[in-house]
Formats: sequence, structure tokens, C-alpha cells
Amino acid sequence: MALTLMKGSEAIAEAAIRAGARFFFGYPITPQTEIPEYMSARMPEVGGCFLQAESEVAAINMVYGAAGTGARVITSSSSPGVSLKQEGISYCAGAQLPCVILNVMRGGPGLGNIQASQGDYFQGVKGGGNGDYHLLTYAPSSVQEAIDIMMFAFEKAEKYRMPVLFLADGIIAQMMEPVEMPEMVDYKVDPEKKPWACTGWKPGDDPAKRGVINSIYIDTESLTEHNAVLQAVYAEARKNEQMWECYKTEDAEIIVTAFGTVARIVKTVVDQMREEGHKVGLFRPISVWPYPYDALKEACCADQVKAVLDVEVNEGQMLEDVKLAINGAKPIEFFGHLGSQFPTTAEIRQKILEMKEGK
Repeated sequence: MALTLMKGSEAIAEAAIRAGARFFFGYPITPQTEIPEYMSARMPEVGGCFLQAESEVAAINMVYGAAGTGARVITSSSSPGVSLKQEGISYCAGAQLPCVILNVMRGGPGLGNIQASQGDYFQGVKGGGNGDYHLLTYAPSSVQEAIDIMMFAFEKAEKYRMPVLFLADGIIAQMMEPVEMPEMVDYKVDPEKKPWACTGWKPGDDPAKRGVINSIYIDTESLTEHNAVLQAVYAEARKNEQMWECYKTEDAEIIVTAFGTVARIVKTVVDQMREEGHKVGLFRPISVWPYPYDALKEACCADQVKAVLDVEVNEGQMLEDVKLAINGAKPIEFFGHLGSQFPTTAEIRQKILEMKEGK
């Protein structure tokens, strides 16, 4: 296939359509407004539905309704907009509804600014709505990787009957990169494969096939049983769906952990310092839930590793998971900025040199 130069937001939207999404509900907010803008033009061309909801709250509840029919449905927003969606996201998780949610992260807290950030890690992987639930959560580091993940995101959502979340910082949505777009998936809802979905029922049909979409369980016993089902699903996802990248970690003395766009900056630092003779490597989680704890522990607890550096554009939110994985086996330091100030290669390089010198 030929490479096409595309803006990240438009490429991700097109990938969702090619993966079978035919319903988009959203509300404009920088820096992801190009996603609904693109969807507004493309969805009618493929026989789909684009609807700009009156609010983020309305949008996520429209997702709930469309997902309940077994359709492939997607919504997008940015940090404070995703905050508004959290009740509905919890409802989708509780009702076991497959869907895809895009969070193009911007600076915070509050309204913050409209520049890229990584401040929503906690919101994405530690919960944002109420209750004991998880979202299958990916943190792509390039436009192409976001496209590639999108092509299986709906399949994973349907396999586990759980929402999938993309944690993509604003740079990925706004940058332009040459990408390879996949072929269109010919997706149609098959009621036999989705017996839980509300695909139509009439008197005289088998009552067992009547779809009921629900996240409210009034009596304690029913809610306990439902949560047991959910936790079993999450355990299966933890076992099967961890994704990560190890870059030049085999002989590394210092391993840097990072996700998203920051990992690309770190990769440049690794290459530069390798040329200077420094044994530095990168561990990048691609799935941030489930988090690849065992893989990170294996990489960072090798005998030659002297220390670990976590780099993020936040206060060190993923740092908690890094510490859980390593469990005190190696010294861990953090370097990052708050707001939307991304670390430079020079800053990261200097921090690594200071660690090597014991400062």
C-alpha cells in the first residue's frame, strides 16, 4: 500500500471507519475537534451516522444506546470533556457494552490549556467514574500505531464486552505523518454472535434471546454476582492483552520508562547516548491497562541495570505503576513537567548523565 500524509486526528477517524464504526457521537473541544469534523463528512459517505450531541454527557449516553444494539460506535473528546463523560463510561462498563473512546489529552487540571499533555493517566487507568471497573486502555506513540490499534480495538471490545480507551496526547492528533491505511472491514452486526445485543425481539420469540442492557442491580446478591463476572473478564484481559515495546534494553544500565509521544523523545535520546557509548534503553507500555508489570520487571531487574528513570508530562502518574512493577529492586527517579511542557532531548540526556554520576 502507498503511504499517505495525514493529520493524526483525521487518520485515526478514518481508521475507525475502516474498522467498522458507523456511529459517532461527540462534541467539539480542542485539540480533537478535527475528529468530529472529519466524521461529519465521512460518516454519510459510508452510510453511517454522525451526530454532534448537545454535550459530552449526551454523547456518551448516545454511545450507550448505539452500542446496546451491537453496532460499532465511537466517541472522542479531550480531558475536561472526558471528565464529563465519566458517569456514562461507568454505565457502559457496568452494562458490558463494547465501544471505543478517544481521549486526546490536553493540559489541566480544570480547563487548563489546549496544548498536549499526559495528565489523564490516572483518569484512564485508575478509574474516572464510579465502581470497580476497567477499560482496555492503549497509549499509542505515533499516528500509525494509533491506526493499527484501532483496527483491532473493536474486536477486543467485543471479545471482552468492555469499552476501549485511547490515551493519545494532543501532539499525536495534531501532527502529520505518512501512514499506511488498512482496507475497509466489511462489518455487519450478527445477532447470533451478539446474543446480548438489542437487535430486535417480538412476542413469540424465545424469551431467552431478548436483549436487556442494564447496569443497575438493586439487590446485593445480584450486584455481587455481576461484579464477579466483570472481575473474571478483567482477569482474562490482564492475562492476554498486555502490550509493550523494549528498545535496546538487553544490555542497558539505565532504562527509561515513558509512554505516548514522550517515548519518541526518549527513543531519540537513547540513540544519541548509545552513539556516545552510554548503555541506555527504553521500556514503553503500549497497553497501560492492563499494565505490563511482569515485562517491565523482567527488563529492569536484570543484573546490569543500575537505575530506572520515568519520564512523563505530568506529576509522575505512571511512576506509581513503574514502582509497583520493580518493587524496590532498583533505584527509580522521575523527570517530567506539568501542564503541557514536553521535556527536551537535552533535558532527558542531562538527567541520565546525572544519574550515572550519582548526583
